[in-house]
Amino acid sequence: MTNKVEELENKATEPDFWNDSKRSQETLKEIKVLKDKLEKIHALEEQYDEIQLLIMLGNEENDPEAPAAVAAAVEKFNEEFNILKLETLLTGEYDANNAILSIHPGAGGTEAQDWAQMLMRMYMRWGEAHGYEVKILDLLDGDEAGIKSVSMQFNGLNAYGFLKSEHGVHRLVRISPFNAAGKRQTSFTSVEVMPEIDDTIEIDLRPEDMEISYFRASGAGGQHINKTDSACRIVHKPTGIMVSCQTERSQVQNREYALRMLTSKLFDIKRRENEQLTSELKGEQGDIAFGNSIRSYVFCPYTLVKDRRTEYEETAVQKVMDGALDGFINAYLADEFNKRAQGSKNTR
Repeated sequence: MTNKVEELENKATEPDFWNDSKRSQETLKEIKVLKDKLEKIHALEEQYDEIQLLIMLGNEENDPEAPAAVAAAVEKFNEEFNILKLETLLTGEYDANNAILSIHPGAGGTEAQDWAQMLMRMYMRWGEAHGYEVKILDLLDGDEAGIKSVSMQFNGLNAYGFLKSEHGVHRLVRISPFNAAGKRQTSFTSVEVMPEIDDTIEIDLRPEDMEISYFRASGAGGQHINKTDSACRIVHKPTGIMVSCQTERSQVQNREYALRMLTSKLFDIKRRENEQLTSELKGEQGDIAFGNSIRSYVFCPYTLVKDRRTEYEETAVQKVMDGALDGFINAYLADEFNKRAQGSKNTR
């Protein structure tokens, strides 16, 4: 990996490096990704050496506190090692990109909207625990509780690579807090995940294809957000895709984020078409109902979270709802990696 970085850095010093702007940007991006990985590897090596030193000093001095210190250091090492192990499974072209994650409740009114808000909290907790900057781009509150929709941006290396495993319908089974009879209720919510597309990707956004409007933002945000038409909505006429952003203070900022969201959605459609998948972004998941869920979260009569694609499961439901998703992400990435490896073997 070090040799690869040196090779790319030498290429970046060549006189004609900037003649092809797109290729040069891709090279600089690859250098950054490789350097980040090297830094993490070196940090793990240093932690390993420190653990060895703790063990040696503890034995020499017969320190009774040494075992606890070593155990804590080993636990931290294992956590960071597992994260790095996950990153080695990210081989997709856009896995290193920021991610845009949107949540939409299915039929069921307040119950489904509350479930959507629970998922929003889960992903925010996951993002914060992994050092990502989580930004809410657009949020529509529910009628009585929960949310009708939300779009969030996760900024940081490999955000899309990790979160792409969450794309699909999520099913909840619990005793409804909104039902006086205390009946068990099943709710569905769809999660849509796309990579944020940077300027090196060409997507033809023609002004005549976009209907841009501004409106007064709703919800929390202080006096300014409710007194000016700062929120921006864009409708892409050829596809019918609609995006909006209302969390920034100015029209210009909201318009910029909305355009990024639209670009990502259009790119995702193009990417799926190229992969001979459906060309309908929303239709790819099917109905938000029985038979189409990728994961089930059962709160009653037992506690279990199970992914239908990988069969990975966790019984600590509350831990998962607090953002402990690495087991599911790891299982998904490993499964996809094995499928690609098997496919490559079969074509030989």
